[in-house]
This record gives sequence, C-alpha cells and structure tokens, in this order.
Amino acid sequence: MFDLQDLFQWDRFITPTIIKTFYWLVIGLIVLFGISGVFSGLAAMAISPFGGFIVLLSSIAGVIVGVVFARIAAEFILIVFRINEHLGAIRDQGGMQ
Repeated sequence: MFDLQDLFQWDRFITPTIIKTFYWLVIGLIVLFGISGVFSGLAAMAISPFGGFIVLLSSIAGVIVGVVFARIAAEFILIVFRINEHLGAIRDQGGMQ
C-alpha cells in the first residue's frame, strides 16, 4: 500500500495504490442506484406497466454501462500513471536528452 510519508513526497504517486478502493466504491454506488431504479420501475409498474418496464430495463442497462465505464476510467488512470513511470525510467536511462 502506501505509507504516511508518501503523502509528503512527490517521487511516488499514491493514486495507483488507492484506485482499486475508489473503483469498488463507485461499483457499490452504481449497484445501489441500480437497485433503487429497479424498485422505482417496479413501483411505476403499478401506474403504467409499460413505463415501469422501461424504467426497469433502463436501470439494469445503466448498471451494466456504469460498471463498464467505471472500469474503463480506472484503467485509464492506471495507464496514465504507468506511462509516467515508463517515461521516468527512459529518462533515467539517458534515452532522452
């Protein structure tokens, strides 16, 4: 993980180590909103069966799309930090003047 001293040093980034935690928090929020949408759709079915069914399907699709986009965003952040590490290694080898 990371140490408390890493908060005051700029040689090592802490984002790659905590991105997994934020990813799982986002997944939890997406699932909670999805469950809320499912119950909303079920409640709306009492008023309008077709409208409630559409809300139900859209909330399930929203959960799937949200999970995929959360994963893409987390991987993008990790890729940016990995590129930075690789560029630093290239610079340290003297490949760039």
